[in-house]
Amino acid sequence: MSTEVKVPTLGESVTEATIGEWLKQPGDAVKADEPIASLETDKVAVEVPSPITGVLSEHKVELGDTVEVGAIIALVEEGEASSAPAPAKSEKQESEPAEEKSEAAPASSPAPSPVEATDTSLTLSPAVRRAVLEHGVDPSTIKGTGKDGRLTKEDVLAAAKAKDSSPAPSTSGDAPAPSPAPSAGGERRTERVKMTRLRQTIARRLKGAQEEAALLTTFNDVDMSAVIETRNKYKDLFAKKHGIKLGFMSFFAKASVLALKDVPSVNAQIDGEEIVYHDFVDISVAVSAPNGLVVPVVRDCDKLSFAGIEQAIADYGQKAKDGTLTMADMQGGTFTISNGGVFGSLMSTPIINPPQSAVLGLHRIEDRAVVVNGEIVVRPMMYIALSYDHRLIDGREAVTALKIIKEAIEDPARLLIDL
Repeated sequence: MSTEVKVPTLGESVTEATIGEWLKQPGDAVKADEPIASLETDKVAVEVPSPITGVLSEHKVELGDTVEVGAIIALVEEGEASSAPAPAKSEKQESEPAEEKSEAAPASSPAPSPVEATDTSLTLSPAVRRAVLEHGVDPSTIKGTGKDGRLTKEDVLAAAKAKDSSPAPSTSGDAPAPSPAPSAGGERRTERVKMTRLRQTIARRLKGAQEEAALLTTFNDVDMSAVIETRNKYKDLFAKKHGIKLGFMSFFAKASVLALKDVPSVNAQIDGEEIVYHDFVDISVAVSAPNGLVVPVVRDCDKLSFAGIEQAIADYGQKAKDGTLTMADMQGGTFTISNGGVFGSLMSTPIINPPQSAVLGLHRIEDRAVVVNGEIVVRPMMYIALSYDHRLIDGREAVTALKIIKEAIEDPARLLIDL
């Protein structure tokens, strides 16, 4: 007897999704509540579980298809999968010379790509498949770090880097290893991959922000000496007491709270012909996920401790890596912090996250020569940027807010006495 697998409720105002990945193929055994497909919505990936224990018998839709809530996407046959072992090779097959096998194969058959050569049960997302093709690695030899051991793009890039840095295996004797034959006629390949729903939404929202808002960015630089010294002094005690590492993000979140309280317009938003002011601070923190950049919301940062902020960010980072962020995690937010410094960015002009009116951009820390009390000294410096909607926030307010953040980071005692 077949049981239908339907698209579950995806969240408020979300009525459709895209089949982003099939986690199980027809013929695979599945357990009740085991994920069989991953759906991509405008904001997050949602896994669809099997309603019963049995065998997945059929996919009713294709990878990349758009499906509505309640639509049937697969069928599961009730019962246990056959556990009979695969037939062993006969002695004749095992002893068959390799030369005879190669002669039996058509001479004109092209060599399979790394993706084609792997087991068909290995399901790869479009981004991972593209990375495998670009770097020529065998995905079956890579240990996945994603949810349920699935491969991520980062896993493929790490394997490609290890492959490039490892010495080529030596052949017997002192004869040099043969170099790979060049592609026939200098062939160059291109690949077209449909944009994921998440990437389409990111593109649409960011372009909409540029078209609707009057975007402007103001810059400043921050001496990180005091924060680095404070962190180094207390990080071990902090980790021992709270069970979480003390990072820089909590300092910037707390500094932003000071700025947003003193300059309320930076924490506000435009709704039609009205300005909506908030008496709370919910900070959206940009987190890198396998399918793109997402911005889960750390709520009530004005009430949270440093440990509470660090724990919330760490939890969101793990959920983003596992693909378990929910719609509720992404909704709301009155201000955004984006840390491009973790990727090595020296300076950037971040784009606001509508309907918010401002975003703080953090960048890498590097030693630079600066003048302090008339002397040239070397200090760990960071450029910070505040992009804002000039329709709501005046230049004076934006500069003031960024200056408050700078002063709080350079003198962390201000964070304790609300100055």
